[in-house]
Amino acid sequence: MTPHVPSADCAHTGRLAGHSRALGLALGITLLFMLAEAVGGLLAGSLALLADAGHMLGDAASLALALFVAWVAQRPPTAHRTYGYLRLEILAALVNGATLLVIAGAIVWQAARRVVEPAEVRSGLMLAVAAAGLIANVVTLRLLHRGHADSLNLRGAYLHVLGDLLGSAGALVAGLIIALTGWTAADAIASVAIALLILASAWGLLRDSVDVLLEATPRHIALARVERALTTVPGVTGVHDLHVWTVTSGMVAMTGHAVLDDLTRSTDVLAMVEQRMAALGIHHVTVQLETEPGCRESAPV
Repeated sequence: MTPHVPSADCAHTGRLAGHSRALGLALGITLLFMLAEAVGGLLAGSLALLADAGHMLGDAASLALALFVAWVAQRPPTAHRTYGYLRLEILAALVNGATLLVIAGAIVWQAARRVVEPAEVRSGLMLAVAAAGLIANVVTLRLLHRGHADSLNLRGAYLHVLGDLLGSAGALVAGLIIALTGWTAADAIASVAIALLILASAWGLLRDSVDVLLEATPRHIALARVERALTTVPGVTGVHDLHVWTVTSGMVAMTGHAVLDDLTRSTDVLAMVEQRMAALGIHHVTVQLETEPGCRESAPV
C-alpha cells in the first residue's frame, strides 16, 4: 500500500515564491553597494563606511541564505517530511540572528581600536558613498517590507538591511560632523551606535526563532484564551493536554483533548471548535474527543 503524501499548503507556497523574487532583487542591490562602500571606505579612511560594508557583506550572505531557504521550502511534503522543508525558514532566521551578533561585536572592537589610534578621514568621499548606500538600502528595504511581518526568514533578511540603512545614515551624520568640525572620533562613535542597533535587532530575532524551535506558545496567542474558547463550546465539559505552537512563520497548530457529555454530538462540536480556533488565527487543529478524561472510548479526529 502506497503511503499517503500530505498536500502542500498552497497559500504558504505562493507566499514563499513572492519572497524569493523580493530576496533576489535585494541580494543584487546589496552586493553592488557593498563593493561601493568597501572601496569608498578604504579610499576615505572611514571606519563607519567599512563597518557598514562589512555589515552589507553579512547581509549579502543572509539574503543568499534566505533566498535559498525560500526556494527549498517550496518543495512539497513527503511521507518522510510531512511538513516539507518549511522549518528551514526558522533555522535560517536563527543563523541570521547569530550572524548579526558577530557583526555587532566586530564593529565595536574596531571602533574601540579607532578611538585609541585615530586615523585621517576624507569626509567628502565618505559623505558621497554613505548617501549612495542610504538610497540603495531604502530601495532594498521597500522590496522586503511587505512580507517581513509574517516570515521569520524574511524578517532576518529585513533586519540585516535595516541595520545597513541605519549604518549608512550614521556614516552620513559622522561625515557631516567631521567635515564641519574635524572631529574624527565621530566616525568611531557612529560605528558603535550602529552596532548597538544591530544588537537589539539580533536579540529579538534569536528569541523568536528559539521560541519556534522549542514549540513555545506563539506570543500573539494566549493559551488561557484558547482553553476558554474550547470549554465554552456547547457539549464540551473539559479540556486537557492542550498544546499550541508555530510550525513555521504564519502556520500555527493546535492539539488537545476535549471531554464531551455525549459523543453523538462530536460532528457539531468539531465544527464549532474549528470556527473558534480559526478566529484566533489557528488553522491546523487536531482534537481528540472523549467522554471522560483518559477514557478508552474516544474519537480521535
